[in-house]
Amino acid sequence: MKLQGKTAIVTGGASGFGAGIAAKFVAEGARVLIADINGAAAKSMANEIGGGTVSHAANMALGDDVKKLTEAAIDAFGHIDILVNNAGVTHLPAAMEDITEEDFDRVLAVNTKSVFWSAKYIIPHMKSRQTGAVLNVASTAGVSPRPRLSWYNSSKGWMITATKSMAVELAPNGVRVNALNPVAGETPLLKSFMGEDTPEMRAKFLSTIPIGRFSTPQDMGAAAAFLCSDEAGMITGICMEVDGGRCI
Repeated sequence: MKLQGKTAIVTGGASGFGAGIAAKFVAEGARVLIADINGAAAKSMANEIGGGTVSHAANMALGDDVKKLTEAAIDAFGHIDILVNNAGVTHLPAAMEDITEEDFDRVLAVNTKSVFWSAKYIIPHMKSRQTGAVLNVASTAGVSPRPRLSWYNSSKGWMITATKSMAVELAPNGVRVNALNPVAGETPLLKSFMGEDTPEMRAKFLSTIPIGRFSTPQDMGAAAAFLCSDEAGMITGICMEVDGGRCI
């Protein structure tokens, strides 16, 4: 098993890609803490996955919540080997000038500030142990933006650059940092990306994915398990497109 004996925090792990990543990590031998703003959903998913999975309610945009999450993970496991920054939100499709300041601030707070707070509180623990793997879940939207999602696209482009910057800085400390760039997937966020979930809109999105299907939580789990395992020990600073060929 790729992750035998490892410990991991998966943020936004109560549903979607995060749940798929958490489940795959447990299947590969890791002990996992699911962090989610919806504490009840996180607890339910932890129980569903089993394998000693634990949960913690946290708003990753708030520094105090991330500090408490870090303490909870260390209390539960003794140390943190892997961090998956998966928590994320989007705004509904609209012209950039029509997005409200409230929606803009929410997207940037969750998609970017969450990485800042985890770097502030979790990375020092990894640096002190001279080992660790961080995985940021970005998006193909940061590489090949879709129209009417401008501020979401921008937040994911930020995450891609942050991944490379973190990788360069943390490599001497034994901490690897990579990212996944998923294409649109069968998750609760899909309707938000499309605006409306209709056969016509699905066909429009699928026409841009050469493999011809949406991504799944299982796709992300498989890619994440590899990048966070010792098998990927020489890999840092990459942003792996798990996109069925969309960005070719």
